[in-house]
Amino acid sequence: MSRHLEAGERIVRTEALHGGITAEMRRLTIGTRDGDTRDLVLRTFVDAEHAEDGLTREAGALTLLAQTCLPAPELVAVDPTAVQCEYPSLLMTHLAGRTVLDDEGLEARVPLLARQLVAIHALRPAEQPRKYVALTTADTVVTPKSADAAVWAAAIDVIRKPAPPYEGRFLHRDFQPGNVLFDVPPPAQAGARITGVVDWAGTSWGPADLDVAHCSVNLALLHGPAWGVRFAEAYEEAGGVLAATASERLYWQVRDALASSEEVQVVSQPWREAGRTDLTTRAVEERLDAYVTALIDAPD
Repeated sequence: MSRHLEAGERIVRTEALHGGITAEMRRLTIGTRDGDTRDLVLRTFVDAEHAEDGLTREAGALTLLAQTCLPAPELVAVDPTAVQCEYPSLLMTHLAGRTVLDDEGLEARVPLLARQLVAIHALRPAEQPRKYVALTTADTVVTPKSADAAVWAAAIDVIRKPAPPYEGRFLHRDFQPGNVLFDVPPPAQAGARITGVVDWAGTSWGPADLDVAHCSVNLALLHGPAWGVRFAEAYEEAGGVLAATASERLYWQVRDALASSEEVQVVSQPWREAGRTDLTTRAVEERLDAYVTALIDAPD
């Protein structure tokens, strides 16, 4: 770690950051030679099964993003195979702002999220990242307790079909409120603005619909099913282009929603740690059921 600091610098404080699922995050406060401080973030994979791939892809993404105007961290160093560190790790700059998971102010934040995702999808890297990986199959879906079995059977049938054709886009692959930082000023000042997008370990190439579907289901679980539907509308209002037909859009929406069925407890835990104690596993399951039902029952 010290080899990546400037001469005369030292770590004066560390702070665990909440919200990570696959990795531990720590904020490192660095004391500089002139008596000032600066912050870095250390991302560490204690469970190293997928660490090398994820950290290598994130390092590549941050290197690419440094040449753009997107608000992403800057790469400082990466050790994907734990040659120098105890565990596979990535060191990056710290971005100002905080995640906002509250219902208050959501109406203003959703268009900001949509515009940010449109900007991400506009990237045209010289070298495409790997093709997206589907996160669920028809055989691994977990139907929530008390859900309408017929509705979920219909949803599962949707993803049994081949994936629709699509125009490839640069995907974040985990774009959702937990990975977006906001500067939220007092009510008397101007509205919120996005200060950063983090966690680029899943970057890939695929349909814009997939990123939109992922953010939509997260908004549905955090704030209610209607907000999942609203985000897709906001994305188009911001200039984003989704699949041409309702059935093609439904495929991607349902695929990502059903993927969430397998990890409701894992996903909801960081939200509760961040203060959303109302989002019990059961409450999130009920919202997921309502969202899937809304998708299946929506008119063509």
